[in-house]
This record gives sequence, C-alpha cells and structure tokens, in this order.
Amino acid sequence: MLVLLFTFFFLVNMNYQSLDTDAAKPMLLAVVLYLLVFVGSFLLMFNQINENQQVIQQLLEEKEKMKKSFLKIMSNRKMTKIAYDDIVYIESLSDYIKVITSNKEITSKEKISRLSERLPDTFLRIHRSFIINTDRIKEHSLDEVLVDDIRLNIGRSYRKEVKELLNNNASN
Repeated sequence: MLVLLFTFFFLVNMNYQSLDTDAAKPMLLAVVLYLLVFVGSFLLMFNQINENQQVIQQLLEEKEKMKKSFLKIMSNRKMTKIAYDDIVYIESLSDYIKVITSNKEITSKEKISRLSERLPDTFLRIHRSFIINTDRIKEHSLDEVLVDDIRLNIGRSYRKEVKELLNNNASN
C-alpha cells in the first residue's frame, strides 16, 4: 500500500513537459509504472487467495456435515440416529422439535435454530417452524411446498430466499 501511495505521489508531481531526452526520467517513470502494476496485481492475487480459502473452508465444513449421513438427537433420554434421507421435515414446537421421517415421528428437546446449523445444505428452512428436506419436494408455489404428501406453508420472511433456492435447484 505504501508503494502504491509513493508511486501515485511521484506520478502526480512529475512534470511531463520538462522530460528531457535524458534517459533517466523516462526510465524512472517506466520503473514506477511497472511497480504500480506489479503491486496492484499482487494485491488482487492476495485478495483472490483469501476468498478462495474461505470458499474451501465452507466446502470442507459442508463435507464434514455430509460425512455424517445421519442426525443425532436426544429423544426419550436416548441418543437417536436418523438418516438424513429418511427425514421428510422438521417441525418446531417452541422449545421442542418433531422430526418427521418416512415411517415415524421423533420428538426432542432442542431448538430448531440450533438444529438447522447442524444440517447439510439439502435442508431448507421455509418457516420459523419448519425445515424441509429439499430432496423430497414434489412441487412448490409462492406460498407453499408439497413435501412427500404434506403441504407446508412458506413463511413471509423466508419467501424470497426459498424462491431463489428452489428456482436454482430446479434449473440445475
């Protein structure tokens, strides 16, 4: 940053009309411009590397979530494992959650906001009370989703995000 500032001041103070045929000043100008381009490119590369590292970190975290192909929750004082593929949707009942699978319902004393952090990207929060498995969506409209054979409302504050994600998934 200091080099960029120096080169800027040098270029501003340079009197271009009085450039001699002497090779020193045009050569110095060329060196300063070269340094300006080099440092600018280096800074852009450094920013790109940082952004790529953040993306890689997010992908690694998502991979960790997917490695565990099941959700562990405490139900009836026992640790229960539920396969992600079996989960149809998750419903919040204030301080409790109800996990609805293809063949049973499991209740646990946990907040839905904490649970949503542990779920992979195939799950989508559509309402303050519902998280759905996007792999099980049969159809969707602006204000409701059909998951297996159950219609669930999309909350007003979630509509924009849900619409974007579902339309992106439909196009892929």
